[in-house]
This record gives sequence, C-alpha cells and structure tokens, in this order.
Amino acid sequence: MIKKPIISAEEAVKLITEDMSLMVGGFLGCGSPEKLIKALKIAGTSKLTLICNDTAIYNPDKNIVNGVAELIVNKQFKKVIVSHIGTNKETIRQMNAGETEVDLIPQGTLAERIRAFGFGLGGILTPTGIGTEVEVGKQIIEVNNKKFILEEPLPADVAIIKAKKADKAGNLVFSKSARNFNPIMATAAKTVIVEAEEIVEIGELDPESIDTPSIFVHFIVQG
Repeated sequence: MIKKPIISAEEAVKLITEDMSLMVGGFLGCGSPEKLIKALKIAGTSKLTLICNDTAIYNPDKNIVNGVAELIVNKQFKKVIVSHIGTNKETIRQMNAGETEVDLIPQGTLAERIRAFGFGLGGILTPTGIGTEVEVGKQIIEVNNKKFILEEPLPADVAIIKAKKADKAGNLVFSKSARNFNPIMATAAKTVIVEAEEIVEIGELDPESIDTPSIFVHFIVQG
C-alpha cells in the first residue's frame, strides 16, 4: 500500500489558493481541523468559497470563537454554502452588509448533495423546500404524485477534514460525533487533506474500524 505524504499545516494550506472552493469538516467546531484552520488564517488566503455545515461559533460578548469562525472574522470567504449561521454574529453582519454571499441549504440536503458528488450520482430528489423559496429556479420532478426538488451534486476543489487516527496510507478513523461531515467531504473534493490526531503505521488499524479508505486521501497533517 502506497504511503501518502505527511506534510506540515503550513505546507498544506499552500495548496489552497484564491477563488478555490473549500470544504471544511465539523459541526459547530466538533470535528473541525483546527490546526489547518489556524494555518489558513495565518496564510490569509482570501476570496474562497466555504462549504461547511455551519460557520461555527463567534460571540465576541463571551469571547468565543472556534472552527471556521476564525476565517469568517478574518474575511477570507467571498461566499459561504452552509446550513445555518445563527451562532456566528460576524457571518450575519457580513451577509446583511453585502460583504459575503450566504447560500443557506437545509442540513440534510447539504449533506446529500456532497454525498451525491462523492458517490457519482447525478443529484438527489428531496421534498424539503417544496412550496418555499428554496425551490425557485430549480427543477421539480413528480414521483408517484409527489413533488420533489432536484438538487445537484456539490463538489469542492479542496477538503480539509479531521480524523482521530490515520495510517500512513491515508486510511482514516473518526471519533464518535466528529464523523459528521468529515467522511462524505473526503469523497467530494479534488484534493483531500486530513489532520490526524494520531498517525500510525500501515497495518495497525483494524480494517473493520476504518471509516474512510486511503483512496480518497492525498495529504496527511499531524494534528
């Protein structure tokens, strides 16, 4: 089995350039690749399009900032594609000021659009959003007298994800709820960079425990 390059966080974020689309694993910071996020903040790469479940938590009144919220505050995104922004006051401010485009997608639909690309599907049919502004401009398909919205697959140029363990081939194990968006994002980006808390030798992981196989991973960063 071929070993994947183990690189520094600083080297990894050089692969993320202006105007790219960037998937970031995590759910309100849980399972987010914090080391890579901090390195990207220092690099200052801007005009990115974020694809993430949310924009994490930013509450200056309580001095709380986590996950991708650091990049939001640093104004590194021109657009965010997420399921909610209510826990990040800065995202709300930027949206209302017209500084950042915000595309809000129902959480299940967002996950399924990412999964659809990773699994080579032409899209998904969902009833979520029928009869609301969500359906505007989208194809409506009727199946058994029920209307569905055709939602298209959602890919990215780069995905940065977080794993509990990685072997040197790039097989990944995620920790409990930190699985969230990490496994599906690993399948849906041209370049996948994983931040692993622990890196082990090939053969040390129980095959039954592997959540994401090595074929999807390009680079490993020690978390």
